[in-house]
Amino acid sequence: MRHAGTATAFDTNADTDRPDSGDRWSTWDQAVHGPAPHPDWLVTELAATDTELGVLKTGKEADVHLVRRGVPGTDRTCLLAAKRYRDPEHRLFHRDAGYLEGRRVRRSRENRAMEGRTAFGRQMIAGQWAAAEFAALSRLWEVGSEFGSIAVPYPVQLLGTELMLEFVGDPVEGLAAPRLAQLRPDPVPLRQLWDQLVDALVVLARAGLAHGDLSPYNLLVHDGRLVLIDLPQVVDVVANPSGREFLTRDVRVVATWFAARGLSGDLVDPGVLTERLLREAGMR
Repeated sequence: MRHAGTATAFDTNADTDRPDSGDRWSTWDQAVHGPAPHPDWLVTELAATDTELGVLKTGKEADVHLVRRGVPGTDRTCLLAAKRYRDPEHRLFHRDAGYLEGRRVRRSRENRAMEGRTAFGRQMIAGQWAAAEFAALSRLWEVGSEFGSIAVPYPVQLLGTELMLEFVGDPVEGLAAPRLAQLRPDPVPLRQLWDQLVDALVVLARAGLAHGDLSPYNLLVHDGRLVLIDLPQVVDVVANPSGREFLTRDVRVVATWFAARGLSGDLVDPGVLTERLLREAGMR
């Protein structure tokens, strides 16, 4: 409704359901939710609104935005990272055919569209990447206590090609945690980060998974804790014919980075670690 003097006219173009504060209502009630129990910090009230605070990261496949979710008039608020996969006009993963092995949908029309990279097919792939990352994070969040130590952002919700995650960083300033590639750790914290990485890779292997695109650029360091991010291309090392190669490459890339920073010997020998992970995955 809008008012001009004493006359009142109805604007058919107005969004009558917009909140008084925030950019839009929370989409929590429309989305698939992360593992229960939900963390205490997470705002799940239906009265909550979402406010866009800016872009955290841009990439070839997706952009990550900072969103504040809060209940107006209360101190209930949290920061979320909204990962939005690019629209189907943009090129998606440059090696997506390899990653999609073992992730086939049942209907042949969808398969043909994905294989032919039609506009509909690219949208299907984008949806698969979002769903695959959400599923992988949910699984790792739940199995970490069973298989060992691994830190990943809590997967808050999935809606279409948008994945909302726990924000990893300074919640007051809204500054994201740095990537491992940005740091030059001293010898002691370097070794600690390597040990954490090995523990995380062991958890992945015991769950039958490999990150698939692991590098110092998709590892965050927050308060001394190594956090794995960017898992849309997570690979089932058994079902995917190239699973062994993806795992081997993951290990080689990160071991090379740590070796260049000062770790040496069998500790960062890619062959030794790869063999261990293959055994953990039941492939030896």
